[in-house]
Amino acid sequence: MLQTPLINFHREAGAKLVDFAGWEMPVYYEGLIKEHIFTREHATFFDVSHMGRVEFRGGGAADFLEKLNTRKIGDMKIGQCRYSHMCRDDGGVLDDVIVSRVDDCFLVVCNASNREKLLGWWDQHKTAFDVQIEDKTMVTGMLAIQGPEAMETMDKLLPIDLSDLKRYHCKTGRVVGADYFVARSGYTGEDGLEVVMPAHVAHTALHMLLGQSEDLGRPIKPAGLGSRDSLRTEAGMPLYGHELSEDWDSISGGQSWCVHFDKEFIGKSALQKVKEQGPKKIIAGFEIDSKRTPRPGAKILNDGDTVGEVTSGLASPTLGKVIAMGFVPPRFSEVGQDLEIDLGKSHLPAKVVPLPFYKKPKK
Repeated sequence: MLQTPLINFHREAGAKLVDFAGWEMPVYYEGLIKEHIFTREHATFFDVSHMGRVEFRGGGAADFLEKLNTRKIGDMKIGQCRYSHMCRDDGGVLDDVIVSRVDDCFLVVCNASNREKLLGWWDQHKTAFDVQIEDKTMVTGMLAIQGPEAMETMDKLLPIDLSDLKRYHCKTGRVVGADYFVARSGYTGEDGLEVVMPAHVAHTALHMLLGQSEDLGRPIKPAGLGSRDSLRTEAGMPLYGHELSEDWDSISGGQSWCVHFDKEFIGKSALQKVKEQGPKKIIAGFEIDSKRTPRPGAKILNDGDTVGEVTSGLASPTLGKVIAMGFVPPRFSEVGQDLEIDLGKSHLPAKVVPLPFYKKPKK
């Protein structure tokens, strides 16, 4: 099993460790609900070093990434980041990624479960392009610091001015001989940063970060993959393997906004057909009138007939109710539509509600 540069920290902190996409990862430390609430109210850090970090260099790197991605890449300026999909020819989503343009290359962050698949896919398609692809996953670490206090606290702790860093923008720097990359993005519905650094400094950097945040009176606490999943579900954000997969396209997955049809990319023809004909099923959000939580794969019913299936579900710590996402035909996706979710021995009443379930309060 693969381990991140922070594995010793997780063990020292008493984390519950599990196999996640071939990596030994923390699910929780003090508890999922505590970590979820602390993220919503203050700031936590997540070890996301298991996610792929791959650099693209060369004169053809921009054109190559333009071909691979559903979103425009060639017009990105240095310091910009963009969420995008990479698709098969038939429109199935290979992965959802974040592409960042830095001084001398593009950095693509992908899901841990898809890194090896994507490396093969890129190698298969790069022959016509002047591009060098370097996988940096195993020699770097990555932290995600998330929560309403994250930006202000990190601005005081990092040797870089974050006051002018906009959402989905990034900066690079060098500290004590180590290069680092900072991007203002995240997958929790909260504000925050991702910080990439060499693997050999990650453990020391984390201890400094935690100690200094304590000294400021704004402690950043650790959080595991359990609360990361509950936070992103509340925010209506898709997770690969749940709302996104090779069996579904970007439009059906509720991500049509990140498909740019005024350029060429792999899968464009298939997605154009979905757009013109309309998707057969789309992602919808549900509130469940029960304390029981539907699991992925549970059938969604209308008058006893199966019309879809659940992709994600949880008892929301923030909202105090059970929520779920799932695929249903568009005619059953209207807000207020009453459906049921089949748990085998019982059916749970479910009502379609707008996504996202949770929105960050405006200041």
